[in-house]
Amino acid sequence: MTRVYDWQNSINESELSECAKSIKDGGIVVFPTETVYGIGTNAYYKESVRNIYKVKQRPNEKPLCILVKNSSDIEKYAYISNDIEKKIIKKFMPGPLTIILKKKEGTFDYISSGKETIGIRIPNNNIALELLNKADVPIVAPSANISGQPSGINFEDVLKDFYGKVDICINGGKSKLSTSSTIVQVLDNKPVILRQGPITQKQIEIAVNSN
Repeated sequence: MTRVYDWQNSINESELSECAKSIKDGGIVVFPTETVYGIGTNAYYKESVRNIYKVKQRPNEKPLCILVKNSSDIEKYAYISNDIEKKIIKKFMPGPLTIILKKKEGTFDYISSGKETIGIRIPNNNIALELLNKADVPIVAPSANISGQPSGINFEDVLKDFYGKVDICINGGKSKLSTSSTIVQVLDNKPVILRQGPITQKQIEIAVNSN
């Protein structure tokens, strides 16, 4: 039975502890971010990550991204290789941006679909950050939607798709930005947008060209 919690007005501390423990133990929790709702679990639990693929009906060859709680956590799992990546992280994280970085060897191959890179994001949403801080693990959290369908921005739609299939659903109201994060990767010393989101190419170029 899926537990449903309403945190639209405030975060319930006892429920927060329960949700964080569920994630840490490999449970699947649907929660809001500032972009769209995410469906998350402990990135270290391979079987739980596989369950995310199953529940979303997501093709196994499509890599997933991880959420972390702060910029210092990024280097636990990936390399920040140049000044452009540093500037992007400093300017836009936390925020609606996912950066593709070279991952540490032997880290999360089952998340990156065998690729040498991994997408990392620090959400700018109080509920998501509280979960990350309380669980104290990286969270695999693709958008809460059935693969190929629109990303979940309204809790009612997300609940309809995932009730009975996940452990907990957290209602944080309608997503603030209502669009998935911008995905960027530095290729040949240039920032390249792989998926357009709230942050534009121009904004990124201004950031990387600043002193």
